[in-house]
Amino acid sequence: MSITLRHTLLSFRDLLATFGPFVVLAIVLLALAYWVLDPTPPKKVVLATGTDQGAYAEFGKRYAEILKGYGITVELRATEGAAENLRLLHDRSSGVDIAFVQGGAGDRLSKEADSVSAADDDGEAGLVSLGSLFVEPVWLFYRTDSAERLLKAPAPVLTSLSQLAGWRVNIGARGSGAPNLMFKLFDANRIDSKALAIGRKSQTPATVDLIAGDIDALVFASAPEALMVQMLLQTPGIALYDFAQADAYSRRFPFLSPVTLPRGVVDLAGDVPPRDVRLIAPTASLVARGETHPALLQLFIQAAQQVHGGAGWFQRKGDFPRAGGTEQPLAKEAQRFYASGTPVLQRYLPFWFANLIERMWPVLVTIIAILIPLSRMLPPLYQFRIRSRIFRWYAQLRDLEHAIGKRPASELLAELEGIESRVEEVSVPLSYADELYSLRGHIQMVGNRLRAAPTAAAA
Repeated sequence: MSITLRHTLLSFRDLLATFGPFVVLAIVLLALAYWVLDPTPPKKVVLATGTDQGAYAEFGKRYAEILKGYGITVELRATEGAAENLRLLHDRSSGVDIAFVQGGAGDRLSKEADSVSAADDDGEAGLVSLGSLFVEPVWLFYRTDSAERLLKAPAPVLTSLSQLAGWRVNIGARGSGAPNLMFKLFDANRIDSKALAIGRKSQTPATVDLIAGDIDALVFASAPEALMVQMLLQTPGIALYDFAQADAYSRRFPFLSPVTLPRGVVDLAGDVPPRDVRLIAPTASLVARGETHPALLQLFIQAAQQVHGGAGWFQRKGDFPRAGGTEQPLAKEAQRFYASGTPVLQRYLPFWFANLIERMWPVLVTIIAILIPLSRMLPPLYQFRIRSRIFRWYAQLRDLEHAIGKRPASELLAELEGIESRVEEVSVPLSYADELYSLRGHIQMVGNRLRAAPTAAAA
């Protein structure tokens, strides 16, 4: 091994021995912070939607497509609707992380209504909302021939829910939000549910029954994007109930809002509907478990803006998503989004990198604040390590010098030669070479004294 390479390796060893523990400490702190904060979101999330061909299912597909671009797989869990979605969120064994929930779906109901779940007795603890996404009007479709037969009037129009007594009405499957809501409306109109032939089928089979004449009316609580809604709005012989008391309903039930289906919005050329139709509408929101990864919540909020931020039948561009109108507390990520929009770093950096910085920077600042004082100790420590190779020989040299005249000079000279030979093997960086050469000079000086000692004694 060449002398130059040997000196280089020794210098590197010194640097490693001095700075290595500091680097290891920094890495351990970063690894610990990464483990505690868990900044990287899981690659899979389960989203509870609703029935096939319903609005929730259609929106779920759009969310899945958007998050796929971030490397996140969204598993869509088909359900009967909002009430079942709430049960799944409360049930940790279900695996559902986030779900569409309709306003009012979790309230306690009358004895004849669906029980949401025993878990609801504990309230909404552990659930957070990502904000209001869209309104879900209550669509009460009925057959015009059934109205003529049951109301016993020419060209009849259903004008009050109280007129439904004796009708065959499908109010939605167990687990959906519509039955809960309809029982409240029936109670408000003093309608005995026993006076109705109530059906509990989901949207698609209920629609088939309505068209076939097996039932007289059905109820949806869904966004207008639902295929069944759009089809029934244009089906001959099927009429849409006009909630003339929409404002009154919204005063009685805070989770309801009055909305209007404008004339011609379904089909301008065909003038469908032929007049403005007043409706009542609960608001749908995305609800997640409190322990859902914050980065996932952030992605879902950004996706919600893309999916629901445009204009629609009941909204203008930018009306949704919004912070208000939710029954669960708003998630912190949602609060930040509605206050300041997409995080600045995510506007210029890939999501995974921007998210890592956003999640880690408070800890990084703390770690740096701890390491900076420690780093000031490294140069003196390095200097001490190098100089200790030189100074430790001075102790032996001093002892040897003190022994002059007390021990035989030949013995002391032999020890001194041993010290000198070992010092010749000492390697230090060039910046400390002057101290090494100073040591050698002092060794030579002591040697001169030893050699002069016998002569002085003889004199």
